[in-house]
Amino acid sequence: MKGTYLGEFQEIVLLAVLILQDEAYGTRIQEEIQNEMKRSLSRGALHTALTRLEEKGFLKSEFGGATEERGGRRKRLYTVTNLGKESLNEARALREQLWNKVPNIALNTSYVL
Repeated sequence: MKGTYLGEFQEIVLLAVLILQDEAYGTRIQEEIQNEMKRSLSRGALHTALTRLEEKGFLKSEFGGATEERGGRRKRLYTVTNLGKESLNEARALREQLWNKVPNIALNTSYVL
């Protein structure tokens, strides 16, 4: 297993997989991220992230059944492993801990430096 560090984009990909559940395959994950983040995402960047997350043990994948709709090709379906869920919970806790330490005045945009 590779390192357990979870980058921002990897966190977003894991969250998209959790949101989509049984429909978590490449195109749907890409659409979900693009819709939520309002930014384009190349298929190559997504697949690189999916591969790395699987290598780290945060995701697992399996092929679904072939469909006529896809010309007989099967979809690779992704699920988040327990290790992936633990990593997400740790990342969330760390972010909340840091956000709670930020003084309110530090986020006040009317305060000019």
